[in-house]
Amino acid sequence: MFSRDVVLGALAVEVALLDAVLGGLSEEEAVVATRCVPWDVAALAVHTVGSVLQVEPMLVGERPVTGGALVSVGGYYRPEVRFSAEVDARRVGSAVEAAARRVDAGEPGRVLRGRWSGLVARLAAEPVDRVVVTRHGDRMLLSDFLVTRVVEVSLHGLDLADALGREPWLCGGALDVVRGLLFGEADPVVVEGLVPGALSGRSEGVAAVRAVTGRGGVVDRGVWEAAGVRFLALG
Repeated sequence: MFSRDVVLGALAVEVALLDAVLGGLSEEEAVVATRCVPWDVAALAVHTVGSVLQVEPMLVGERPVTGGALVSVGGYYRPEVRFSAEVDARRVGSAVEAAARRVDAGEPGRVLRGRWSGLVARLAAEPVDRVVVTRHGDRMLLSDFLVTRVVEVSLHGLDLADALGREPWLCGGALDVVRGLLFGEADPVVVEGLVPGALSGRSEGVAAVRAVTGRGGVVDRGVWEAAGVRFLALG
């Protein structure tokens, strides 16, 4: 779908933008509610940082053998037990608990800053055919898994921006990756008819991403799906 360099470059820029925001959070901002109930900004920050760093332990230990079936990016977001009420409750609760233990509002940002530079260098050095195993047990190409990290940090970046009352900081590279996943197989004429500029403009692209990920307005899902737009099962 995208080359490793393109995906990793987009992720690196998005992480830098997130780092700048998290590094400047006040205690008052940390407890602001978000659309990701019951997470406040602090809990959502913990979850988002954890999502970015989730790839770190996948690079440790014996490498999975190459060959055999691999899960695609779209397949990673398939609806199944990974998004069950029980699994979601554990995911939500762990972020709430971690946020409650924080030393101050800037802690998630410091965690990200302290581990990202070494991680991004290692990711860049991995071979293009590197396979990883996700926490769900999926075998994926590392490059494809990194696309999911771009999706996570991009969408939760929108959630954080909205909660903090700021303009979205979603960068063009990350937006293109997310658009490619959501709209890459869709009829461009229909998509552009629904949101003019969705496939080329920045603000229009953000609006289209919001529309199909539950972050803006009422969407006639059937119309979008008929056009070939991919809807993701998001926890």
